[in-house]
Amino acid sequence: MKDRSLARLFVAVDLPALVRERLAVWAKAAIAGVFAGRSAMPRLIGPESMHLTLCFLGNRPTTEIAALGDAVGACVRPVGELTLGAPLWLPPRRPRALAVEVHDESGALRALKDDVLDALGAVCDAELGAERRRFRPHVTVARLRERARPSERRLGPTPALSFAPESLALYRSFLARDGASYESLASVVLPPSPPA
Repeated sequence: MKDRSLARLFVAVDLPALVRERLAVWAKAAIAGVFAGRSAMPRLIGPESMHLTLCFLGNRPTTEIAALGDAVGACVRPVGELTLGAPLWLPPRRPRALAVEVHDESGALRALKDDVLDALGAVCDAELGAERRRFRPHVTVARLRERARPSERRLGPTPALSFAPESLALYRSFLARDGASYESLASVVLPPSPPA
């Protein structure tokens, strides 16, 4: 029986709808090419579930949700323009997911992540040391099933898109056999970067 006093939480930035829709179209074509004729097809992530995770908190007491939401809400800063990069199999040696890297040339996304970790650390005792390690921004577009392994076929180029994240949110994740679903518990709009 699940412990209802705990919630599986993470913090992410939300992508514009156009970016999520274009990634979904790309992922469908990429998976069809790499896994053609196989029975263990990866599970595509719907555009409504795509996000860019900044940090994973794991299972936290539900009593902390309000304070964590307030902490996330206080981390408002412009992130500026991000760009989609190359496709990635993650982790590289035994892939469980297909993702698309995100380039943060200005470093503003990394700075936002650091602000979030500092704010969360001030309100809960979560072990966030692992979250401070190397940051590889990406958007997961498909999850591989246990028996599904990618072939050596190359993935086509990802959509050439630049975008600014729309918002920062604290999410709750619900795991199920057919994939995770997410509930936004607190969200704040990210301001645009000031003109140069």
